[in-house]
Amino acid sequence: MGDGVFRVMLRMQIKSGMEEEFERVWREVGHSVTDHPANIGQWLSRSNDEHGVYYIVSDWVDEPRFRAFETSDRHLKHRQLLHPYRSGGSMTTMQVVASLPGSAGRTS
Repeated sequence: MGDGVFRVMLRMQIKSGMEEEFERVWREVGHSVTDHPANIGQWLSRSNDEHGVYYIVSDWVDEPRFRAFETSDRHLKHRQLLHPYRSGGSMTTMQVVASLPGSAGRTS
């Protein structure tokens, strides 16, 4: 992962009892994000500390191309498929300024 990557982190509170279905649907529709030419990758994480809380991290080549995706019909359809599972959430954006791979992540 290179420096200068634009990163988006979503915090999503999922309705109680809908967690497994949310994870399944997220996997099924994720290609609508990862197939975008400016998307570097996307990760879904479940909180160990807060029941029903998930974090979605998505990396983009730059902010303008993410913003173009964010306002696209493609993104609107993606959001509509996941919206029934949400009871709340927030979005944080950031610029990656440096990265240091750990021993387990280095290739020989």
